[in-house]
Amino acid sequence: MSRTVESGKKRVSIVGSGNWGSAISKIIGANTRNHSELFEEEVKIYVYEELIDGRKLTEIINQEHENVKYLPGHKLPTNIVAVPDVVETAHDSDIIVFVLPHQFIKNTCKPLIGKMKPGAIGLSLIKGFDIAEGGGIELISHIITRLLNIPCNVLMGANLAHEIADGKFSETTIGSHDVTQGQILHKLIQSENFRVVVVADVETVELCGALKNIVGVGAGLIDGLQYGDNTKAAVIRLGLMEMVRFIQEFYGGKCQLSTFLESCGVADLVTTCYGGRNRKVAEAFVKTGKKLEELEKELLNGQRLQGPQTAEEVNHMLKSRGLEEKFPLFTAVHRICIGQIPPTAIIDSIRNHPEHM
Repeated sequence: MSRTVESGKKRVSIVGSGNWGSAISKIIGANTRNHSELFEEEVKIYVYEELIDGRKLTEIINQEHENVKYLPGHKLPTNIVAVPDVVETAHDSDIIVFVLPHQFIKNTCKPLIGKMKPGAIGLSLIKGFDIAEGGGIELISHIITRLLNIPCNVLMGANLAHEIADGKFSETTIGSHDVTQGQILHKLIQSENFRVVVVADVETVELCGALKNIVGVGAGLIDGLQYGDNTKAAVIRLGLMEMVRFIQEFYGGKCQLSTFLESCGVADLVTTCYGGRNRKVAEAFVKTGKKLEELEKELLNGQRLQGPQTAEEVNHMLKSRGLEEKFPLFTAVHRICIGQIPPTAIIDSIRNHPEHM
């Protein structure tokens, strides 16, 4: 019998080690120690192996306790153990925290199929979704549940990774259908300066985390065009309205408007439109004329740009129901990203917005 089963303590692992994965590992590593009556202290983190100046990234993390590529300058807790194999990382875990670009989730989960510990649960910090077979979109938490046969909760909020790593005060939202799971995840995640609210509206929490990246691209385009704060505020407001309408249209029976007032909603939207990577790259897209793929490589240090792909996936949904005209901001961002219309066309999209009719 394993030590975890004998003691009743939960073993936690993290799948993904970019800047957000590394930042949240600081909190999780501290909390498994602070709540050692609930959790095993050691936390394995899956690291995609890379060579940094001839050294393996996992070795650097385990010896120097720093992710020098994705979160330089921040020491990780010594109980965070980097592992280059996802099965070794997660197969014996009671709680698996998923935090990697959404386009990698299927391939990352495939080696874990059929190897999950009985009773294991997931927590997805992944902002995005995927095109479902036969049309429509599939939420990342649903993909994890479908592939691994485990319940999957979600965490979304105004959580810029470098600020979390710095220990600056932030809030976040956990979406959980299960009260007991929500309580244990609250213990795992909340710290003195990272405060957690748990809600049951899981789909809305997750969709907010994905859709706000489209609006972030729109805000970056406005910054690049130097249209000012009034215009940017209009993009944020109209973007929020389109987020609400999209979720009501496709997940209407489960959507609670109060969820948009949590950190996962309006707070995350504002943060994304002023400090996020999608805003940053979209601004440079306007000012330099370079392709988004080129700017992603130049500006994001290995991170992935999520807004344009999410805009494409959302457009797929809107087009399937003939709703593109009812979501002019989402539609314009997608068309600008794929080069169908120039960045200046974003103003026409919001000038004739249904909100003004």
